[in-house]
Amino acid sequence: MRLVPALTTDVGDVVALVESAFRGETSRAGWTTEADLLDGRRTGPDEIEAIVADPGQRILLLRDAGDELVASVVLRRDGDSAWLGMLAIRPVLQGRGTGRAMLAAAEGWVAEHWGARRMRMTVIAQRAELIAWYERRGYRRTGETAPFFYGDPRFGLPKRDDLYFVVLEKTLTGISAS
Repeated sequence: MRLVPALTTDVGDVVALVESAFRGETSRAGWTTEADLLDGRRTGPDEIEAIVADPGQRILLLRDAGDELVASVVLRRDGDSAWLGMLAIRPVLQGRGTGRAMLAAAEGWVAEHWGARRMRMTVIAQRAELIAWYERRGYRRTGETAPFFYGDPRFGLPKRDDLYFVVLEKTLTGISAS
């Protein structure tokens, strides 16, 4: 397995992976599905192209020996913090440690390349199992919340009217990319 930054040539692969991990019936092969909460798209080429072009953001890809995309994660620089989003693992590979390895690699990358001291993220509050997974990896709820993007189909079509985000955070002191 090798960790590489996404290029514009990777946009289609990243979109396909993220969609398969979070939306629709294919996402049900893994445990990170949002299919019970949201319909519609999770991301699109427009969003991924903009992230790849932004020097304050990075998409890291995990590729296997055959160069197949196994995992991806979006990182955004914010002072001495970094924001993590769209951690996507190929659904049939979930539950095998790939997500844990990708998360650790992302933490090490932002600490080494951006000097980040904290990693932050938002998670849909109703995703209790996902929040618990991050908490087992050292993330803590900050007490902050953020509204869901109702009315903007670029972020999905909600199946319920009570969605919102909680903010999680982890101190990265002592973390390296190795």
